Amino acid sequence: MKLFRLDASIRTEGSVSRALADTAEQAWLAQHPGGVVIRRDLGVQPLPGDAWTALAHEVVNPAAPAPREAHELLDRLGAELLEADAFLFAVPMYNWNVPEQVKTWIDLILKHPQVGVHGDWPLKGKPAILTLSRGGGYGPGSPKEGWDYATPYLRRILADVFGLDLHIAEAELTHAFWDPKMESLRGLAEESMKTGHEQAAEHGVRVAQLIEA
Repeated sequence: MKLFRLDASIRTEGSVSRALADTAEQAWLAQHPGGVVIRRDLGVQPLPGDAWTALAHEVVNPAAPAPREAHELLDRLGAELLEADAFLFAVPMYNWNVPEQVKTWIDLILKHPQVGVHGDWPLKGKPAILTLSRGGGYGPGSPKEGWDYATPYLRRILADVFGLDLHIAEAELTHAFWDPKMESLRGLAEESMKTGHEQAAEHGVRVAQLIEA
């Protein structure tokens, strides 16, 4: 069994989205001890921003084909998804949306002939986990309700466009652990973190079982 894991946080230490994903991965591996994890770390190794531009320009101007490196990159990115049985995406929210490096990855994947918007839905129905972290609170009744543009966008791409069976684990108010102005919210942050890890563990087991079903 193969699990594709994508990380996006620029923090390699102390990242909540990575920590939640670690919990989900460990739960998945406990069910599949011989499982293989295919890793793509966009936070450590972001993709070149000009690759998508070249590939998109090629469509409208065939006389100016994209460099071979851009096509090879697209092939590698698509192959990582096509060989996986399950998926794990760890994405923090930056400035109320997805990190730039995630948008770059999505834009490239959408150009892939099989996985992209003109493909034949090869990922449809496969199970996936999305671990999300948000520094503030964006739930109903909060001062910034509706400011979270990352979660609905990722749902749209992963579930609606790729057709993945998506399970979400999330933690909010993570800035309360270091921001003195949010100290009064630390208790809520701890509850959210605990719930997020519980969700991640449950989803890890559930996704592993769905593969076996």
